[in-house]
Amino acid sequence: MQDTSDIPSGLRQMDRALDALAFICRILTGAALVVLTIIGGWLVFGRYVLNATPTWVEQASLLLVMLIAFLGAAVGVHDNTHLSVVMLRTAVPRKLRALLVVMTDVIMAVFGAFMFWYGLKLTIFKWESLVPLLQVPEGLRSLPLTIGGALILLFSVGHLIRLAMGADMRRDSIE
Repeated sequence: MQDTSDIPSGLRQMDRALDALAFICRILTGAALVVLTIIGGWLVFGRYVLNATPTWVEQASLLLVMLIAFLGAAVGVHDNTHLSVVMLRTAVPRKLRALLVVMTDVIMAVFGAFMFWYGLKLTIFKWESLVPLLQVPEGLRSLPLTIGGALILLFSVGHLIRLAMGADMRRDSIE
């Protein structure tokens, strides 16, 4: 466990807030996975036992998969467990490795900003039409993209702030 006594209180507060957001995302994605499993079971039961396929399950499943994918990706950025190739970073000298870590966080922040901005535009554009069979706004399909992008941006900026203050504790960062 790391010694947090030398970390400024503002940074500790930022870490607590980002950790809380990541925890909420984990709860939401876990609940979405449980609901996805239940409605998948209902689909099979309805189709083969009741001989009446619940047609809404496919549309609901797509919404849940979007939520799981984008919030899960954001948590991966927060926890530094997202899919990344570290072979190059581990093969280069320490100073170059530090530059690559910063570049990775900047690229992820820019990527998150684009996801947020264009996801927001898509969500607003599609909000007035309805998802067939569910009768909920079509914009709900792209809302997880928007929220996930904002969270990826936020978590990446948090990493950059920690790097700038010399308090980055990610194992792969600047070993």
